[in-house]
Amino acid sequence: MKRMSEDDILEMDSVSETDEGAEAEVDMIDEEIVYPEEFLPTYHSIKEGAKVRITQQAEFNDKPDSLFFNDGVRRIDFILVYEDEDKKEFEKRHTFQRRKRRREYFEASLMKMGMELEATKSVVDEKRMFVKVHMPWDVLCTYAEVLHIKLPIQPNDLASRPSPWRFFSCITKHFYPNEELISKETEYFTAPFEKDRLEYFYIKNPDNFFTPSMRSRMAYYILSRAPYEVRGSHKKFGITKLLDSGVYKAAYPLHDCRFNVKSKDQSCPSERYLLYQEWAHPKSFYKLQPLDLIRKYYGEKIGIYFAWLGFYTVMLAVAAVVGLGCFIYGYKTQETSTWSKEVCDPEIGGNIVMCPQCDRFCNYWRLNSTCEASKKLCIFDNFGTLVFAVFMSVWVTLFLEFWKRYQAELEYEWDTVEFLEQEEPPRPEYEAKCIYERKNPVTGVKEKVPYTTCGRCVRVSLGSGTVLFWIFLILASIVAITVYRLAVFFSFSTRFRNHELKELEPLKEYVTPQMATAVTASLINFIVIMILNMLYERVAIWITDFELPRTKTDYENSLTLKMFLFQFVNYYSSCFYIAFIKGKAVSYPGRPVYLLGKYRNEECDPGGCLIELTTQLSIIMGGKAIWNNIQEVLLPWVKNLISRYCTRVASEKVVPRWEQDYQLQPFSKLGLFYEYLEMVIQFGFVTLFVASFPLAPVLALVNNLFEIRVDAWKITTQFRRVLPEKAQDIGAWQPILQGIAILAVATNAMIIAFTSDMIPRLVYYWSFSVYPYHDHFNNTMEGYINSSLSIFNTSDFSSRSKPIMDNGTTITTCRYRDFRYPPGHPRQYEYNVYYWHVVAAKMAFIIVVEHIVYFTKFILSYLIPDVPYTVKEQIKREKYLTQVILHETNLKLVTKRLRTTDDDTTVTRVEKVELELELDS
Repeated sequence: MKRMSEDDILEMDSVSETDEGAEAEVDMIDEEIVYPEEFLPTYHSIKEGAKVRITQQAEFNDKPDSLFFNDGVRRIDFILVYEDEDKKEFEKRHTFQRRKRRREYFEASLMKMGMELEATKSVVDEKRMFVKVHMPWDVLCTYAEVLHIKLPIQPNDLASRPSPWRFFSCITKHFYPNEELISKETEYFTAPFEKDRLEYFYIKNPDNFFTPSMRSRMAYYILSRAPYEVRGSHKKFGITKLLDSGVYKAAYPLHDCRFNVKSKDQSCPSERYLLYQEWAHPKSFYKLQPLDLIRKYYGEKIGIYFAWLGFYTVMLAVAAVVGLGCFIYGYKTQETSTWSKEVCDPEIGGNIVMCPQCDRFCNYWRLNSTCEASKKLCIFDNFGTLVFAVFMSVWVTLFLEFWKRYQAELEYEWDTVEFLEQEEPPRPEYEAKCIYERKNPVTGVKEKVPYTTCGRCVRVSLGSGTVLFWIFLILASIVAITVYRLAVFFSFSTRFRNHELKELEPLKEYVTPQMATAVTASLINFIVIMILNMLYERVAIWITDFELPRTKTDYENSLTLKMFLFQFVNYYSSCFYIAFIKGKAVSYPGRPVYLLGKYRNEECDPGGCLIELTTQLSIIMGGKAIWNNIQEVLLPWVKNLISRYCTRVASEKVVPRWEQDYQLQPFSKLGLFYEYLEMVIQFGFVTLFVASFPLAPVLALVNNLFEIRVDAWKITTQFRRVLPEKAQDIGAWQPILQGIAILAVATNAMIIAFTSDMIPRLVYYWSFSVYPYHDHFNNTMEGYINSSLSIFNTSDFSSRSKPIMDNGTTITTCRYRDFRYPPGHPRQYEYNVYYWHVVAAKMAFIIVVEHIVYFTKFILSYLIPDVPYTVKEQIKREKYLTQVILHETNLKLVTKRLRTTDDDTTVTRVEKVELELELDS
């Protein structure tokens, strides 16, 4: 190992540095960098061949669509961008020189690892340099074997089953991408690549054997592990750190052409143009997605996301049709509903005086003032809703089971069946901090780790504590919003009942204090949700970085769990409050329950809190969809517009492909994390609270139809090409979806039991004469309103809650929503028998429905296999061919070689078996 001081390194750079004063200033730096001997020949050869430039420089050849080096032969697999800092101000020279050294060391490391580099100046900014990276054939073969990339060994010879829709091809063909533009790809049996058995792989053209996405993935693997600095025994490496420290401004693979213009280069497949025309363009909104081309261009991780999103959207169409039918049924029956007719009837609802819902300043009110609200409630609270809730519980099971089957098909077609069985390489951030040693329990070999067992426990504990703190912060915000609701309801009630808001008088028939409070509180809650989301997002990323997960999968799973727990509490806590807490602990007017000893607890409308839950869901779902589209579409488009305006060049200049891509927005480091999170939160709204809002699947369907095309348009036109990554499935989101599906059965059953008025109505419908207002077997809903409201004697008001009467009227009794004995009864204001029968009916309903639905889900899960039979056959056939072509062929060659070596020696059966075992090991 040879140690070179800073002065020695600068002496190497003296060919291009003529400022003696600058060199003298840099000589004052006393830090030293250790350069391994193996890198020195590379530096010397570079110095002799091209002065001190690490990469060969070349002028742009005025071919804007070129994806090759200037020689037109070597394909560009990756682009690195930096700014030439030699002419920067003197006081920052130390930082710039350090960046330059790191960059040159890094590029020398890449060349030592077999990659070829070529640098070209920008046509827009002379200080900006683009380093083009090319992987030669030998390097590609080496890293294809390292990454276990599966490549073709033989065309698929198994006959595929005919599609059941083939008889309708004259109609269905219009919903598929244009086959003249996007032809169907040939199916192959594949095997993990082995460099020593190259002749057994199906290679038509070596230039196209490795797809551009494979090449880019292998190039990034090398970039992530190439060192850029060594200090003693400590090595620093990885393009990620260089990007974070400003050594490079960007690193990305190239798009193959402009999205709206097909490449004139005959060797370019113009796949980006085809994706835009047949997938991302608004005119193609009705077409199915070209998933194979998406996977080929962007990699399996992007492909599996769009496959899942498309499948979810198709399944939503079924739920949306049933939900829309349920909504239409409720809308048609709202005028004929006995319950709403009694509320609106001047002789019934008009003669029922309701007790004030706040203390002192709230007035008495007539039940028929909630006529419009009761009609709206009938739209969502009817027997069709019960059927729809059960249907959705079965639907979510079918969705998950059919998705598993579809995912298994994609796993086989995209060669990711055994992806998780291979050892995933550690993250560069993890490897860079490995300073402790431990014995691997599997291999028994000592390996480096970044922390001890105690240190890991400390990291996990601090992370968990931070997550809990933020969850409690959300709950505190819910309490604050609840206090707001109580205070605002008091203000609205006072003004509405006393007619202080004359301008609202025409709206009094449609706007109630409960509705006004619900709408304003929902809007405020949505704003709080968005603010907490932005804050917690940074906290969650910081915590996960601090925990230092070993692999990228571990990192994504850890971050996914943290973000989902937070988002679950953030988005759903207010809905759970309205559904299961509000109006459940209010007692009766003579002894109301107070929050914090000051604010009287909220009560629901006479029809329950279901309409308020529906309002909350519609505002959050709608607001979230609008906000996400603004973030996903408008912001990248505006940023690119500004970038193009600031970097515009003269019309006669030709801008190369790599510089056009540099002007686009970089894709998020977390990739599709936020896209998945958005859809899973929506999935929760669609399933957890669908009993209160049958239109949720309809809204989700409309949103997803836009979401697919918006996401496609965004990554195709506004972002640099996404780094291709391998993925077998949707990762940690799969168990989260299964957990939501299980929870949805319980929440919908409880909404119908406790939030809806369904069970009390059914009990009344089938009740006998043991209850008040019943003289015989009822079997009708007439009189239900009167039976669901208890009587209160106004003389029993406490001094704190007694209303101030300023109109001179005298009211002796009022009504409130509950099942209690009337005044004068020996057990006045205690729960009556009807209440306990309703409670028993609610509990029985929850138990029966949950058991029936869970049993149905279990039967469906058992009957629907996760992997289709045809896929199992193809997997077995592929394994057989891999064994025959790659392994048994070599075994025969070895056996033949042994026989020719010694004609007198006969290889016995036992020896052959031993030889097979040795080869397998």
